[in-house]
Amino acid sequence: MWREEDNALKCSLRFKDFNQAMAFMNQVAKVAEELNHHPWWSNVYNKVDIELTTHDAGNTVTELDHKLAKRIEEIYGKFRS
Repeated sequence: MWREEDNALKCSLRFKDFNQAMAFMNQVAKVAEELNHHPWWSNVYNKVDIELTTHDAGNTVTELDHKLAKRIEEIYGKFRS
């Protein structure tokens, strides 16, 4: 699901429709606030593109990025069932 490229973890996710994509993003937003680590992301209709990198560590991938990525995977899994 995730690929490491250009000092970031990246993925593209697809959903049934726009409402489902937004519901996913709202759930991820809560986790991002909890971890105080916020993704770069974009949404067009049913597609969400996400990039994770740690700016405080010189824009590199850190354990915090991997932790958020794991939580995002868990949330995405709920939408795939």
